[in-house]
Amino acid sequence: MGTYFAAGFSGRSLVGALRAVVVLVGAGVVRPMRPSRLFGVLDAYLRWGVTVALGFAVGAVRHPDRPAIVDDSGTTTYREVDERTTRLAHALLDLGVGAGGKVAVLCRNHRGFVETVTACVKIGAHAVLLNTGLSAVQVGVVLREQDVSVVVADAEFRHLLVRAPRKVRRVVAWLDGTTRSRTLEGLIAAAPATPLPGRPPRGRMIVLTSGTTGAPKGARRPEPTGLAPAAALLSRIPLRAGDRLSVPAPLFHTWGLAALQLGLVLGATFVLRREFDPAAVVADAARHRSAALFVVPVMLQRVLEVGGRVALPDLRVIASSGSALPVPVVRRCFEEFGPVLHNLYGSTEVSWVSVAGPDELARHPGTAGTPPRGTRVAILDERGRPVPAGVPGRIFVANDMLFDGYTDGGGKEVVDGLMSTGDVGYRDADGLLFVVGRDDEMVVSGGENVHPREVEDLLAGLAGVREVAVVGVPDERFGRRLVAYVVPEEPGALDEGAVLDHVRRNLARFAVPREVVFLDALPRNATGKVLKRELR
Repeated sequence: MGTYFAAGFSGRSLVGALRAVVVLVGAGVVRPMRPSRLFGVLDAYLRWGVTVALGFAVGAVRHPDRPAIVDDSGTTTYREVDERTTRLAHALLDLGVGAGGKVAVLCRNHRGFVETVTACVKIGAHAVLLNTGLSAVQVGVVLREQDVSVVVADAEFRHLLVRAPRKVRRVVAWLDGTTRSRTLEGLIAAAPATPLPGRPPRGRMIVLTSGTTGAPKGARRPEPTGLAPAAALLSRIPLRAGDRLSVPAPLFHTWGLAALQLGLVLGATFVLRREFDPAAVVADAARHRSAALFVVPVMLQRVLEVGGRVALPDLRVIASSGSALPVPVVRRCFEEFGPVLHNLYGSTEVSWVSVAGPDELARHPGTAGTPPRGTRVAILDERGRPVPAGVPGRIFVANDMLFDGYTDGGGKEVVDGLMSTGDVGYRDADGLLFVVGRDDEMVVSGGENVHPREVEDLLAGLAGVREVAVVGVPDERFGRRLVAYVVPEEPGALDEGAVLDHVRRNLARFAVPREVVFLDALPRNATGKVLKRELR
């Protein structure tokens, strides 16, 4: 067992490695095992490296009959997923996908998504994770730019493939009813389960950026070189081996993907559901005794809005990430579920920056917390110099999972080994991080700098406000002006005067929006992020 874990900490200081091992022992990941199982684990590591394929292969050795995935189709075990993905890997080879080839995945949360990305790893292919909220034009552009040869898509997304290049072969992952088309289940059933060739070249996960302010870009996500990244997150988020994890967060999103990767280290059971329904999420968590719930903030807000609360005595962790977590949502989560909320601040490009645990959120509901072990964070000015506590600056981070650049050759600014997050924030006297907003969203109105996030946080706490977004728009007199887009809890419950008066009483004059627009809902993408470009 020592060889397996030592490989995961190559290049790290001995002290850091020992601390990580302590975390993994505490979580139940590192524990004694019989020699026969140890050899099976080592063989899986040598064959697959630290990938999702390793997670299922190790699970097939250590706990073969443990449920791996519970979804709308039922339950499948670790041994079954390992075998099914080997069959699917053979099928993809027969379709002409080899090492270095690209398979696009356009699926909701179900086993088909998980099995496709795992099969890609087993043949060294790259998996391009498509956002289900993209348009047909965007999907067509991504398929061409990424030179995809096979696309695995749920039947409901056929209309998004009308612009796909002719050479792209299609496989239906999920369908209700029958079809004459090539299906994932058909490929798996017809392919052999014989061992695959030796260790393939390392395939990559290509995740699309959210595209909330522009077109989505492909970001090359690194596979972990060891278990240090998992130890870093487990040092702040108290999950344990064998936990059952409910994951409504989209798997094609960095946060849903992180839940999958972290859960496989733990040998977890993943509770998935294709369609997000807040009442069903709570019912599933109760039925399957989930220890953790991985959500994006808007999902948590919807769950909290569901009446008739179901008791969740096994729930120890609600892990939220993906966008800003409104302060009222934090407070209500404490009221409904107790001290279980963990807020992770990160991005597709930098993975994680910091985690705010229940104690920190109880004292400061708006904080992004502190960095996990092995993570460095710096707040820098425009010249790359550190700023004092309490002074906003650009947020830079270094950890084990910084991305390898965009697929178009672009990247993010790097200073002294730390990568820009694209956000502005500050640290308080206690070292807690607070995110002010995107550095490209700052509005200069009448010569004054205003960050819309500050106004959004204030208005989110106003009685009668369900959702709010604040953006800057051109203005002939002031250069730019703020516009607040407000979704009231009840139609007609608020008027513009009440909204503006609330801002005037609490913020500087130049932070007061010059217009309020009431909407039935904010435009969001499939991961729940507000599409501010549509508001503008």
